[in-house]
Amino acid sequence: MNKQIIEYPIFALGFRAFFALAGLFALILVALWASIFKGVLVTDNYYPTTYWHAHEMLLGYSVAVIAGFLLTAVKNWTGVQTAQGGNLIGLCLLWVYGRVVPFYSELIPDTIIALVDFSFLPLLAYFVAKPILKSGNFKNLFFIGLLLLMAFGNACIHAEILGYYKNSAGLGLDIVVTIIMMMILVIAGRVFPFFTERGIKGVMAIRNPVLDAVAIASSALVFILLILDISGILLTVLAVTAVVANVLRVSGWYEPRIWYVPLLWVLYMGYAWIILGFVFVGLASLDILPAYVATHAFTVGGIGVLTLGMMARVSLGHTGRAMKASNSIALAFVLINLAALFRVLLPALLPDWYGSFLVISIYCWLAAFSLFVFVYTPILSSVRVDGKEG
Repeated sequence: MNKQIIEYPIFALGFRAFFALAGLFALILVALWASIFKGVLVTDNYYPTTYWHAHEMLLGYSVAVIAGFLLTAVKNWTGVQTAQGGNLIGLCLLWVYGRVVPFYSELIPDTIIALVDFSFLPLLAYFVAKPILKSGNFKNLFFIGLLLLMAFGNACIHAEILGYYKNSAGLGLDIVVTIIMMMILVIAGRVFPFFTERGIKGVMAIRNPVLDAVAIASSALVFILLILDISGILLTVLAVTAVVANVLRVSGWYEPRIWYVPLLWVLYMGYAWIILGFVFVGLASLDILPAYVATHAFTVGGIGVLTLGMMARVSLGHTGRAMKASNSIALAFVLINLAALFRVLLPALLPDWYGSFLVISIYCWLAAFSLFVFVYTPILSSVRVDGKEG
């Protein structure tokens, strides 16, 4: 390990730097958005306000978590070192620049702002692909395809803002949400059974490849129909299929004792929000609920809860610490689920209280990530407790 990494352990492996950035910017981005939403803060921004919030939570926060996970997981899958040291610092700076330069739209040409933000995902794909190709671990190359598809979605967003196409930003955001959901569903099948078996003694999770395929395929078809703006009975049937298939999938891994293990129940709760999202898609296709309810179930519930849980679990494992959440982090898991509850379920049931529920959701989100940053910044920035590299 080179001297630079020894002096700055946070750049030893991808999860360290990117999870730290994700936690910090989860606070900054939501606090800024809340201030803009309330009219307290007025800023010049390359993005229109609604696009900025969606773009930054998906292609800022969520992509940072994905980057940290893949740069770490690929090293485990291939045995080949991924970006660290100078390369990792460069990737992190590019990600940070993507968050900052949109606020300098009066000084920096729009094409430069778009290029800075767009270039991160292709560069991440390059650093993830190198060890996969070097090791011959070709079965994981589909992650490169997903990263490039997400980059295409990002390009659609910038194409509308730059005036090249009309109404392409919404398509781009839909594509990005779809790719993130597919990544989550694929990775869940790999890690949930393993984490459950490691977290609870005597458990044997049931893995069913056919059920995995049906759950992922039906979920993908639902999102494809949403992208194509196809509703009605076909979407309803596929949404019901996705709900049933994913419930059956999870039931094979589920063990009632997970509720005594915060690092496990938070992951299952995140998956539950995704399943609930498919329920809401079916209801929205019948005009019983507005479509945004399903969107926020997938994003605030599914992405928000699962990413916090995964960062907490992965960070402990890859720094040589015991797999046990502190009381503060267990509270953070409760708070992030409350953020989803007040952002998704309660506004759907009591729409007249939408504004109040939104404020409570924001405070719960900020409290959850404040606890994560407070507890995990020292963990992510210090050497492994077992003396190993990483």
